[in-house]
Amino acid sequence: MKSLVVYYSRTNITKKLAEDIAGTLNCDIEEIVPKVNYSGKLGYARGIKDGASGKIVELEETKFNPEDYDVVYVGAPVWASRAANPIISYLNENEGKFNNVKFFLTAGSSGFESGFSQMEDASIKPQKTLALTTKEVKKSTYDLKSFLD
Repeated sequence: MKSLVVYYSRTNITKKLAEDIAGTLNCDIEEIVPKVNYSGKLGYARGIKDGASGKIVELEETKFNPEDYDVVYVGAPVWASRAANPIISYLNENEGKFNNVKFFLTAGSSGFESGFSQMEDASIKPQKTLALTTKEVKKSTYDLKSFLD
């Protein structure tokens, strides 16, 4: 089965998880890069504001076409109880191009259900979801087997 991991990560927490998934599957991986700068304290505040408003943002061009994959793993951090805007923008840009998806989210502690719901609304129903806290990802206290099966 041909797989792709697509993710957005502001602080490298979601990136670490995405790289673990891609490394385990030995598959292609793509980072979503917004044209909006979300780095630093100002970027954090902008992300919270954009997350709360559901703003769709422009993205840099992507390398991989999700239509070419049997399953696409899509991951993001949770911002203001929503999936980060860059990943929602990616899902919207690629509407109708997904065969199967699995979603993963990272967060300080909460917002997973609403984030997954928002991702599904922008895409298709996922085969599986994975919700991990920042602490779990930093300490690598998770098992990907059931998510990847």
